[in-house]
Amino acid sequence: MSKRFHSLLLLVGLAAGLSGCGTVNEKLSTGMGDYVPQWAGGLPADAPPRAGTPEYDAWMKERQRLRQIPAADRPKEGAAQPTGATPTSGAIR
Repeated sequence: MSKRFHSLLLLVGLAAGLSGCGTVNEKLSTGMGDYVPQWAGGLPADAPPRAGTPEYDAWMKERQRLRQIPAADRPKEGAAQPTGATPTSGAIR
């Protein structure tokens, strides 16, 4: 009986601990990647700013401005490329 009680107590304790993970503050859970170094799986260096910040609004205005410029005239460094985009090496012509 004692072994069964200990198993039940352990199961209840694990369930209570796991249910506590679901109540983490939303700001803490969504902004955690900002504080993790890139080498440890955090945000990449070229990640855009968070939506709703003044930096994001300025970033979006710059992207809109660059869209208005013809592709041949766009600066190479200032043009935002999607993360993970790679140039095609064997393009069909």
